[in-house]
Amino acid sequence: MQQILEAIQAGASSDEFANLVIPESYRAAFVKRDETAMFDGIDSWDKDPRKSLHVDDVATPELAPDEVYVAVMASSINFNTVWTSIFEPLPTFGFLDKMGRQNEWGKRHSLPYHVVGSDASGVVVHVGSAVRNWKPGDRVTVHCNYVDDQDPSAHNDSMLASNQLIWGFETNFGGLADLAVVKANQLMPKPTHLSWEEAAVNALCSSTSYRMLVGDHGARMKQGDSVLIWGATGGIGGYAVQYVLNGGGTPIGVVSSPERAELLNKMGCEAVIDRRAENYQFWSDEHTQDESEWRRFGKRIRELNGGEDVDIVFEHPGRSTMGASVFAAKRGGTIVTCAATSGYMVEFDNRHFWMKLKKLLSSHFANYAEAYAANKLLNQGRVQPLLTATYDLEHVGDAALSVHHNEAEGKLGVLCLAPEKNMGIDDPAKRERIGEEKITIFRS
Repeated sequence: MQQILEAIQAGASSDEFANLVIPESYRAAFVKRDETAMFDGIDSWDKDPRKSLHVDDVATPELAPDEVYVAVMASSINFNTVWTSIFEPLPTFGFLDKMGRQNEWGKRHSLPYHVVGSDASGVVVHVGSAVRNWKPGDRVTVHCNYVDDQDPSAHNDSMLASNQLIWGFETNFGGLADLAVVKANQLMPKPTHLSWEEAAVNALCSSTSYRMLVGDHGARMKQGDSVLIWGATGGIGGYAVQYVLNGGGTPIGVVSSPERAELLNKMGCEAVIDRRAENYQFWSDEHTQDESEWRRFGKRIRELNGGEDVDIVFEHPGRSTMGASVFAAKRGGTIVTCAATSGYMVEFDNRHFWMKLKKLLSSHFANYAEAYAANKLLNQGRVQPLLTATYDLEHVGDAALSVHHNEAEGKLGVLCLAPEKNMGIDDPAKRERIGEEKITIFRS
């Protein structure tokens, strides 16, 4: 891997990359199959990713014809890495074993360990025999939609494919490593003005937000729409705010501290609700929601939104907020959801849903076209990375714990093969035009 790093730093040619020897093993972050019971009987909050995420060498898998080896310069932490590391809602080895039953190439994934990570930026080192559009030496980012294009169900919208998976979560050989195995249809050009870690943190969260709000399969926000965004300085919420502002909408951001409210104002989001300061208690006990709190919340939204309910609710906390989200959407409005970070078993008052003709729309990452469009906006400087802090791979457990406990704004980057921060900027003039203060707003 040191020779590969030296080739990247030297700007080696495509032929020089193609002639490099792929090592028999590489450094990676992984969980172990024989440790899946290590947190049994422990409350979810107290499960510690630092105990389950190991960093060590793993064997390099053989490359399938439609795959490439990517030298991973940087990656990032997503909630799915947290879920994998605490073995919730179930251990991911079941996903890997299912892949192992599919075909000869799938068997590679069913191993005693699971290399995690669903984001990456880096350099293509070798390509499989069926790869057409990418070559060794290409600087890329990686999106996590892992799909077989031989499945007819994948050709209208690949997210509807019966065998659609999330790379690094439902597959092995993910991005929190010095080397990754990636399908060619996961690759996108690296934004030229961003560092490796800035480029690595976007694909999963930004593409998810794009599909939820902008794409044909989401809420299809239009100019003038108002959008309530939960966790508006978080991993997907921060991108949602940018897409709403770019699209001529009005974001109403929900956060949990004055500092986060101030960050939203700096991003251009004027309407902000500090849910902690206003002490919303949507659940009066474990089993009962308080409709009076929904009404107080709805009144506050209307105060910020010209007396109107919101057109769209960007929902992802799940159980703690879904009742309030359904209530807050206007008559005929849309609630679009992609996760359930506070719990999967959601409840809402169906009368407020059916009698006011509201729509509940699910979303799960993005297809290749949507991810590519989101990446293009990043490359144009219209959307900014949400990088807050950067860890090295040896401390990936600390980064995962920070995300698990909701201690970080935006996104946490992880340096893999890159030896230090702020490397990989290919177009400093473009970066200057876009503005350092915009690109680094979450680090200010």
